Amino acid sequence: MIKRFNLLVICFTLFFAVFLPQEKSVAATGSVTIAESTVNIRSGPSLSYQLVKQVKKGEKFTIIKEQGDWIQIQLSGSKSGWVANWVVTKSANGSTITTSNKKSAAQANTNQLRVRSGPGTSFRIIGYLSKGQAVTVLDDNENWLKISASSIGEGWVAREYIDFKTTTSNSSKEEDTSISIGTGIVTDTLNMRKEPSATGTVIGKLAKGTSVSIYSKKNNWLEIKYRDQKAWVSADYVQMGNQSQPSNTNAGSIGTVTASNLSVRSSSSLNAEIIGSVSKGQKFTILDEVNNWVKIEFQPGKIGWAAGWYFNKDKESSSSLTKNSRITILHDGTNIRKDPSVQSNVLLRANEGESFPIKSLSNDWYEIILPNGTTGYIAGWIVSTNGTGPGIDKQGAEGHLKYKTIVIDPGHGGIDTGATGTGGTLEKELTLRTAQLLSDKLKAAGANVFLTRSSDSYLPLPSRVRMASVHQTDAFISLHYDSSIDRNIRGMTAYYYHSYQKKLAESVYYSTNAQTKLKSRGIRSGDYHVVRENKRQAVLMELGYISNSAEEMTLTSGQFQESVATGLYNGLATYFKEK
Repeated sequence: MIKRFNLLVICFTLFFAVFLPQEKSVAATGSVTIAESTVNIRSGPSLSYQLVKQVKKGEKFTIIKEQGDWIQIQLSGSKSGWVANWVVTKSANGSTITTSNKKSAAQANTNQLRVRSGPGTSFRIIGYLSKGQAVTVLDDNENWLKISASSIGEGWVAREYIDFKTTTSNSSKEEDTSISIGTGIVTDTLNMRKEPSATGTVIGKLAKGTSVSIYSKKNNWLEIKYRDQKAWVSADYVQMGNQSQPSNTNAGSIGTVTASNLSVRSSSSLNAEIIGSVSKGQKFTILDEVNNWVKIEFQPGKIGWAAGWYFNKDKESSSSLTKNSRITILHDGTNIRKDPSVQSNVLLRANEGESFPIKSLSNDWYEIILPNGTTGYIAGWIVSTNGTGPGIDKQGAEGHLKYKTIVIDPGHGGIDTGATGTGGTLEKELTLRTAQLLSDKLKAAGANVFLTRSSDSYLPLPSRVRMASVHQTDAFISLHYDSSIDRNIRGMTAYYYHSYQKKLAESVYYSTNAQTKLKSRGIRSGDYHVVRENKRQAVLMELGYISNSAEEMTLTSGQFQESVATGLYNGLATYFKEK
């Protein structure tokens, strides 16, 4: 009876396999090779999907299927992920198919979009984007995009204000047959406009000293080309010819730095590479001066260029550096004070967009002319300027983190999944997510950052501690999410083992807890390997309970992840500031 039943089952199986329609499967069509140094693999076909792995240049993967500009690839075991086709080369049947004709492009979807020096609102503003302005996406995390834009250079913007688009190099495109009729040097901060009119749409800005190619002239407007973008600029602010303004007679004099932290660049342009920095009060011999930039020997044997308007030179008044310049208020309720000090009386409060003429520069403060003809002072690091120079950079959190070596340890990984939340959240995935957001912020501040793991891999505890020793780290921070049989327990806890680690634990914990507003469970001594066996400054952070269903929803949200990374970042900065 059993044999006859088995035979019947086999017959039915063969019948359905032959005659019933089959679900169409997408077969692998070749392989891809990673073409960039580090590439993000995501859980879906878009930059908005969660990061699942980072891969290196030269690694090869089998293609599962393609969707738009994204390719699903086979990872280790049964895992798969999605990679953008503009960062890989594709092969099929032994031949290479170039996918670089497609590239990621994007544009701002709002006016006055702030571009920052790092991925977070605590980083200084370095410029603005107009609605529709084109950018190239260089890097990303779940909340911020690193972009490159004409006249601004590289910076970070909130990803919600950027729309992605795809362009192909083989699309029909009118060939550029125009011929340059000359070159020019920009003599002041200058708007690039879409039309030859003062009412034309502003599509970017040019810094003083920028060289441009000139293609035509209409009335008092010049058609120029800068970084493959054509625009119109006022001829009043362009010096014809490719010669820079003559060197200033200040060469050989002594200049004193007036800004808190001033970048030194490889050439006399805001677009030039930053090669060092100098601090307020330092004195240097001015070797040369071109277009209001000074050439100095900022370190023994190292020469670079710095903005001359942040130097007090022998027998020169700072007012000459601010002539015809204006400041623009960035935030509502900005204080204008009687004297150049945060302790001085407030004369009035100004709102975003208001503009005032600059009378003089006093250290990091601008003396400005008010509508009634009197003067007041405003902090230079909270305004933007046009005219002779950009706003003053006030050393913020990044100033305390620069050059520090920090090891971030995303807890668990690989076969060690850590805790599992009530909704299925894996601790190992959440710790890596937090670590990558924190890493981006610290790197943007100039810190040397190392992750004990950057993918879903297993690493023994002794190996994690060894990284702190090998890199002679200034701070080791281990990230975890807690769990308990009691599903009502919630909140954040910090652990240290050695007494010398307590100060770091306090700084990081109080900052992070205040930023996230989770229930405070305090700072405790804990017998955990990564702090107990660590001879460096170290802290283990339990960043909330994924065993609590309500808290799990909070911890996995993008808003919380941004907040917790910001809190950890600020806590580290506070620790180094007070050390």
